[in-house]
Amino acid sequence: MKNGIEIRWHGRGGQGAKTAALLLADVAFKTGQNVQGFPEYGPERMGAPITAYNRISSDKIRVHSNIYHPDYVVVVDETLLDSVNVTAGLKETGAILINTAKPKDEIMKHLNGYKGQVYTVDARKISVENLGKNFPNSPMLAAIVAVCGVMPREEFISEMKASYEHKFARKPEVIEGNMKALETAYDEVAEAVRCHHERKRSA
Repeated sequence: MKNGIEIRWHGRGGQGAKTAALLLADVAFKTGQNVQGFPEYGPERMGAPITAYNRISSDKIRVHSNIYHPDYVVVVDETLLDSVNVTAGLKETGAILINTAKPKDEIMKHLNGYKGQVYTVDARKISVENLGKNFPNSPMLAAIVAVCGVMPREEFISEMKASYEHKFARKPEVIEGNMKALETAYDEVAEAVRCHHERKRSA
């Protein structure tokens, strides 16, 4: 697919990976891009592995299959690294983003020798600190936007605030925590991306 990116999400039923993929499609659409956001249909039992996908492009999207060679992969649950080949087909010019508190060196041995860029973020910690509960999908959504650069930070944050204000119209007290979780995850990963690009330039 020219002039666009493809993202594959790995999570477990109940963690919000499918919701995050659909929300990313919605936000990208509102910024004027052509989008797809869809799950891989199957038995979505609580805790069972699930897969979801995004296509985002400035051009009309004419492909409607699953994504077999994604530019980016998002792993919402690190326990999947031992049971799912999360790097299958992942382009080495892209990146993988993993929700984990472990150091990157410890994660690398689970990635089947993947040579592309690896980013980690502790979405559980960010969520618990800002929301009081473990809702990893919002921090992971913000983090992958920071990694793939599909839209500017200000535009993303503004659209997400509007989305949350609509979604939580009857519970406005949760909006601030969700926004802090988004901003924290975005800024943390954006800094890691910036450092990576600086290292490449100076190499």
